[in-house]
Amino acid sequence: MQTQKIHNQFKTVALVGRSNTQGIGEPLIALAQTIAKLGSEVVFEAQTAAEIGASGYPALQPAEIGARADVAVVLGGDGTMLGIGRQLAPFHTPLIGINHGRLGFITDIPFSDMQEIVPQLLAGHYEREERALLESRITRDGEPIYHALAFNDVVVNRSGFSGMAELRVNVDGRFMYNQRSDGLIVATPTGSTAYALSSQGPILHPTLRGIVLVPIAPHALSNRPIVLPDDCKVSIQIVAGRDVNVNFDMQSFTALELGDVIEVRRSRHIVPFLHPVGYSYYATLRKKLHWNEHPSLQDDAED
Repeated sequence: MQTQKIHNQFKTVALVGRSNTQGIGEPLIALAQTIAKLGSEVVFEAQTAAEIGASGYPALQPAEIGARADVAVVLGGDGTMLGIGRQLAPFHTPLIGINHGRLGFITDIPFSDMQEIVPQLLAGHYEREERALLESRITRDGEPIYHALAFNDVVVNRSGFSGMAELRVNVDGRFMYNQRSDGLIVATPTGSTAYALSSQGPILHPTLRGIVLVPIAPHALSNRPIVLPDDCKVSIQIVAGRDVNVNFDMQSFTALELGDVIEVRRSRHIVPFLHPVGYSYYATLRKKLHWNEHPSLQDDAED
């Protein structure tokens, strides 16, 4: 019964591994063998296949995975998940995250448990969660020059050796403020536990429909983080400052000029996550942020 359910729901399973990671090949191949025995076709992301020598399986580019695979299992850290999540977002391919990194906010399955838990998820025993992305474009003299998606955040900041940047921020065409600071973070709820959190931003539950703006070391201490509705458009213009850059999930960078405008809004795409039954976001926060637990409360069913 379990094998038939897998075959019906997830006919093709893609495996994605953290790049340049010693020792990741053996567990990935072992997981591929387990999944194949359950009745699903296994394909590998092309770079992963090349690095681990997975010659016995089809090697696909991310767009091919999106078109062909029913689910992608990602073995790595949050950075690996962010990268493949952005590329698969247009296809709404569900993601299963196995933590082989350090922090693991969005790769929630322990590496030691993957052989047990992944087959359970593929058999339909999971909790589905949909997470938002941001889409951003840069305009110069009114003309678009760059476009990117961001899973965590869009960050406008100065280089390490230049002075403060001055940014003019509009929301839905309405002036919000001119801000002198080291930069500004525009984050999704998922990204609220990334760079935004280290800049004293609030934590947003990942299913919350909101966008958070967090100043980075603002000149005026009255410049505070603010949570906006996720159907708004945020425009950030570079008014003054040298060597100002914008990056998307800390993975792609573009040099900016004075007068450039970075427009940010929620993407029409979403990223579905599949979690084990009983998954708790609050348990993840307790573990990753080392929140205090009273001994008498540690017998929660979710743990």
